[in-house]
Amino acid sequence: MPDRSSLEVVTEALGKAGERKFSETIELSVNLKDLDLTVPKNRIEDEIPLPNGRGRTVKVAVFGSPELCQKIRNVADVVVPSNQLDDFAKDKKSVKKAVNGIDFFLAEAPLMPTIGKRLGVVLGPRGKMPRPVPPGSDPTNLVNALKRSIRVRSKGNRTFHAPVGTRAMPAEQIAQNVDAVLTRIVGKLERGRTNIESVYVKTTMGPSVRLW
Repeated sequence: MPDRSSLEVVTEALGKAGERKFSETIELSVNLKDLDLTVPKNRIEDEIPLPNGRGRTVKVAVFGSPELCQKIRNVADVVVPSNQLDDFAKDKKSVKKAVNGIDFFLAEAPLMPTIGKRLGVVLGPRGKMPRPVPPGSDPTNLVNALKRSIRVRSKGNRTFHAPVGTRAMPAEQIAQNVDAVLTRIVGKLERGRTNIESVYVKTTMGPSVRLW
């Protein structure tokens, strides 16, 4: 089928969706082809910044030295100083609840082995192992970038989904986010767009509209 513009498709998807009492997420559905997804390098796993943000609050947590945590305290949503890491990890129920409420994690590089040992069983399966940052650095800019980013994981699936905004956002902004995500995904695939069978746009509860 001939290509349609992202704006045209987003507008149609919004128009076809019924009114809801909450702001639905707008998402892409991407179907891959001609890839052996048992090979890790063929899977998509990426953090993609959206030019217009997610349309909702994105929360970032930081594990670091007391000094680093002090730098980032007013920027990150949760900070866990290294001298409180053991206490944080003890209560597994509270840890799971905290992890489910956080979108991205950062950690000072020397803490990564400890975090892997104490929290890897919770963070790993959720795709939320921290991104390491250099000791003594100021990750303020990285935290701010993550607050307008999404995590995309295809794992071993031919079809995967990526949130690109909410229904409360203007269609033009959502379309720009769509283009940014697809550009990034195409760049990650072995044969680029040739490895994509189809792409759809939809709201949480609305019908799918084909883009590619």
